[in-house]
Amino acid sequence: MEEPIAIDNASVQSNDWQVLRQFTAARIALGRAGSSLPTAPQLAFQLAHAQARDAVHWPLPAESLAQRLQQALAPWFAAQGLAYALHTVHSAARDRREYLQRPDLGRKLSPSSQQQLQTLASAPAELAIVIADGLSALAIEQQTVPFLQALLPRLAGWRLAPLTIALQARVALGDEIGHLLNAEMVLVLIGERPGLSSPDSMGLYLSYQPRPGLVDANRNCISNVRPAGLSFDEASYKLHYLLEQARSRQLTGVDLKDETVGEHQELDVRRNFLLAGE
Repeated sequence: MEEPIAIDNASVQSNDWQVLRQFTAARIALGRAGSSLPTAPQLAFQLAHAQARDAVHWPLPAESLAQRLQQALAPWFAAQGLAYALHTVHSAARDRREYLQRPDLGRKLSPSSQQQLQTLASAPAELAIVIADGLSALAIEQQTVPFLQALLPRLAGWRLAPLTIALQARVALGDEIGHLLNAEMVLVLIGERPGLSSPDSMGLYLSYQPRPGLVDANRNCISNVRPAGLSFDEASYKLHYLLEQARSRQLTGVDLKDETVGEHQELDVRRNFLLAGE
């Protein structure tokens, strides 16, 4: 049996501001061994890179996610007097490889999914929720259920379209789905592009009057929703504010700003020098 390789920690020179590492997941103050990174940070980097790459190719287990969603959310729908319904659709990208190589195909529905949603359109809804795998199905698998459990209690009284799981989906696919479901607004929960410290980050995209052809300037985005980033409670609070504002002002995008300061905080006008008249 081979002997394990010993690492001489004595040769590692620490960084004077290493204490700051407790405040960030960024790779700072890693020290050095000669002119190179120490072994431990180098191995950690390689692991993070592998995790990010795996997240991009991770397939979304749509059936098991659908079962978890029904178990967690159906009681809330019943309490609101709403029928719980969930459907799974697919973009025009046939598989993961085509999805990564042809972003345009991830922005439109396959013909069969388009026909499927056309048969579902009924009474107008105020909000359609689309659960899209995006570039990190891992994020959707882990964050969707607890986030919706935090969000739905804030949506009492809202008319909701059937939930939709979208596979091989880009953000813009939600606009076509919301349009076909006759929804006033669409909310897309999507796995964000993995970073080297965040392979499980979920993004939220909100569009008013969804329809094919909308651009990023027409949407509002809340990013980095995950336990190690923006908490589910805080994200649902910010999103609820944007939903209420979008409904009353009939718009989303660059003209709609997130002016929340935290659910349990109050804005101290006297100390905010950016507010005129103070």
